Amino acid sequence: MNLKGRDFLTLKDYTTEEITYLLELAAQLKEKKKKGILVDTLRGKNVALIFEKTSTRTRCSFEIAAHDLGMGTTYLDPKSSQFGKKESIEDSARVLGSMFDGIEYRGFGQEIVEELAKYADVPVWNGLTNEYHPTQMLADMLTIKENFGRIKGIKLVYMGDARYNMGNSYMIACTKMGMNFVACAPKKYFPDQELVKECEEFGKESGATITLTENVAEAVKGADVICTDVWVSMGEPDEIWEERIRELSPYKVTGEVMKQAGSQAIFLHCLPSFHDLKTEIGKEIGEKFHLTEMEVTDEVFRSAQSKVFEEAENRMHTIKAVMAATLGA
Repeated sequence: MNLKGRDFLTLKDYTTEEITYLLELAAQLKEKKKKGILVDTLRGKNVALIFEKTSTRTRCSFEIAAHDLGMGTTYLDPKSSQFGKKESIEDSARVLGSMFDGIEYRGFGQEIVEELAKYADVPVWNGLTNEYHPTQMLADMLTIKENFGRIKGIKLVYMGDARYNMGNSYMIACTKMGMNFVACAPKKYFPDQELVKECEEFGKESGATITLTENVAEAVKGADVICTDVWVSMGEPDEIWEERIRELSPYKVTGEVMKQAGSQAIFLHCLPSFHDLKTEIGKEIGEKFHLTEMEVTDEVFRSAQSKVFEEAENRMHTIKAVMAATLGA
């Protein structure tokens, strides 16, 4: 399958067959790395990594994957570039596209990465926007495949605020790949109806279903995968934290939730997670809101059913596959 020159902005742009190909390629690249087999077939190429939002996993994944493929990387954070400030996105895209062979963007609105892709004459990869997180989906699907031996027919339940990048992307990934998607949250936190309708069309082709429910027991019964994300982004005011904690606490992933799902279920989280007070922010949350954990309990996070660290590692293998495929390795 030839994906050379393609952008990777959202899984909506990719067919089931193309996504399957990327997952198979990621599995092959992972096996080669474990065996110490070099795959530095992109020596001489260079990629730019634009990070308007910082990240541990995304940055490390792109840098290691690029290095393994033989490429050089240039990391650009808000302090080290004029991207979108003194220089327009269009102008930055044209400049970077003339110097680099590929560009990663992690930041805010989807329209930014779309504009970057429009004017950069090289592949552009979405490392995360407010609306979509496609590289995380590939990592999660590879993790699911490794644990269940299949993807089609899996029941995946997303607990919590399903209106943004993770909820949106899970719904897209599931309906593209024939998995049954459940969003479990208060109605105000359900995904956008236009996107739901679009994904229902994907589901008609793949056999996937979409369920939106406020009932936890109904949602998680027989689930194969339970996943969640943090409830609040850093920098949001205390009133938002208080509202989200009050309204989403019934949707915390607990030992009882995993028990209701069944012993076959695994837990996924894109990380970082507020499952204890061992971070500065965790301590601050504990002091302000009298919590010891938020979206998932420490018991679940550290349990045998939790696959969060395997999932995190798979970010690197799947990102390597995306770069290799779109740059023509």
